Amino acid sequence: MHKKIVVLLLALFFLAMAGLSIWQVQEKGGPAAAYGPDTVGVIEINGAISAESPTNLFGSAGASSDDIMDAIKTAREREDIKVLLLRINSPGGTAVASQEIGIELDKLRSAGKKVVVSMGEVCASGGYWIACSSDHIVANGGSLTGSIGVIMELTNIEGLYEKLGLQQEVIKSAPHKDIGSSYRDMTPEERKLLQDIVDDSYEQFLDQVRRGRRGKIEEDKLMQIADGRIFSGRMGLEMGLVDSLGNYYDAIDVARSIAGLDSNSRIEVLNGSLYWDQFIKRLVPGGQVLNSGRLDLGYPGLKYIYPGRVQG
Repeated sequence: MHKKIVVLLLALFFLAMAGLSIWQVQEKGGPAAAYGPDTVGVIEINGAISAESPTNLFGSAGASSDDIMDAIKTAREREDIKVLLLRINSPGGTAVASQEIGIELDKLRSAGKKVVVSMGEVCASGGYWIACSSDHIVANGGSLTGSIGVIMELTNIEGLYEKLGLQQEVIKSAPHKDIGSSYRDMTPEERKLLQDIVDDSYEQFLDQVRRGRRGKIEEDKLMQIADGRIFSGRMGLEMGLVDSLGNYYDAIDVARSIAGLDSNSRIEVLNGSLYWDQFIKRLVPGGQVLNSGRLDLGYPGLKYIYPGRVQG
């Protein structure tokens, strides 16, 4: 009974706040019953990339690799989505989170679907790692991109502790168990160990760029610019880091062209970067977001459709 009351109140709330609509979709119709014609799927990657990003009242504070991978998987499984557009506005993030997203994009492409990237203000470091798992990259002339490199930062506050009269006591099982400790100087051996990790991650980054930009940038030129520096989108075009210049709508046109879709084909944002998307996922007991704008409330035959994430 409590579950039914919560669902009813939630439905009434959305109707009052946003003029949302509810209707029933027969279960035998399956998820495809709410889908339209051939679709350009859009996934937004906004902010720093990490495994999980907190959501506040005004939206996501970053890009969650878990949520993005889930959206990519949705694009791979839905037959109506013919091409995927990634709208990236990110300075990068953790190496593993970016790598995981890139792997999922490679699976999507292996399934026969094309991927187009649209760069916003910045698509650098881990953002560019992700962009390399695509078939075409569109950048604005003033977009910031590149930053091909890896960094590890540690802070030594030993001197501050000495001034405060504090001393850190460490009991460890092996010499390197507290490697990178903030309370002592790093030994040459420890520095070498951490440098090896950074170097290996950098080689993986280079391999990702080599695969993604094969035939578009020469190896010697790549090594000249893969030193962590950033470039404008126009400079990136000259160097082979991007394929064309244009804004989000130009990238949509590229995606439609690559997939052989007409100019009136549907556009749907697949991931919930809006607060309400995350709000629904967290508050509906037993609810599950099936795709953007479509929520399974946990009752046979009843789906809840809310607008705002479908374009075009």
